[in-house]
Amino acid sequence: MSDQSPHKMPDIQATRDERQVAIDKVGVKGVTYPLTLKTADGGEQPTVATLNMYVSLPHHQKGTHMSRFLEVLNENAHPLTPEMFTTIAHQIREKLDADHAHLEVEFTYFIEKRAPVTGSKGLMDYKVKFMVSANAVEDFVMSVTAPATSLCPCSKEISRYGAHNQRCEIEASVRVQSPMWIEDLVKHLESAASTEVFAVLKRPDEKHVTEAAYDNPKFVEDIVRDLAMGLDEDDNIVWYRINSENYESIHNHNAYAQITRDKRES
Repeated sequence: MSDQSPHKMPDIQATRDERQVAIDKVGVKGVTYPLTLKTADGGEQPTVATLNMYVSLPHHQKGTHMSRFLEVLNENAHPLTPEMFTTIAHQIREKLDADHAHLEVEFTYFIEKRAPVTGSKGLMDYKVKFMVSANAVEDFVMSVTAPATSLCPCSKEISRYGAHNQRCEIEASVRVQSPMWIEDLVKHLESAASTEVFAVLKRPDEKHVTEAAYDNPKFVEDIVRDLAMGLDEDDNIVWYRINSENYESIHNHNAYAQITRDKRES
């Protein structure tokens, strides 16, 4: 058994590296942690998040201290909330003596939706991601992905018996001037589609949704353009990157479109 105390053990990570190659991001990935979020209706929603935490590493340092990421997280998370993400990123940067620190938090968020005709309740799940960077300039990006329906305008125009439609996933990553509810960004996403999707549909609801999509055909290009127009009108959003991936029902490939815009440069 070694007679070395923890204070006398060599710190290999802090030793000098002679290769002179800096690393942009080094850290820990796939940390599973409970997360508590405030909801737009005044309540709270517990969920489980996956966290990635990184720092930059200078060319002269051999390694980073991986345990310190978890130390910072556990010191702050009682419970972990989005309001703490910026603080955690700054503390990671300070504790690891790094120029840059990055925090990525991914989780599933649930919103109760009522069916359009019968009002039947169901929980819809949305993929959410927060990305925080801490250095001389602080950065915070929120990303939400919503499932929706698109119906092909070309198919509707040329077909005698209807039109092909498909599930699509619409994603928006935004920078905002003040905090934004996930629910509000979801509304932007769903309003850009041919129609929304729902967790629970009775026959009257299914008829309504099918006909709503048929009356509102959209190419993938239409979806991202309409979403861009909606985000342009939201003064709280200063930057966005949006995309839609349409999972084609009559092709063995998907359709995709993306737009990035910094409204501060307009």
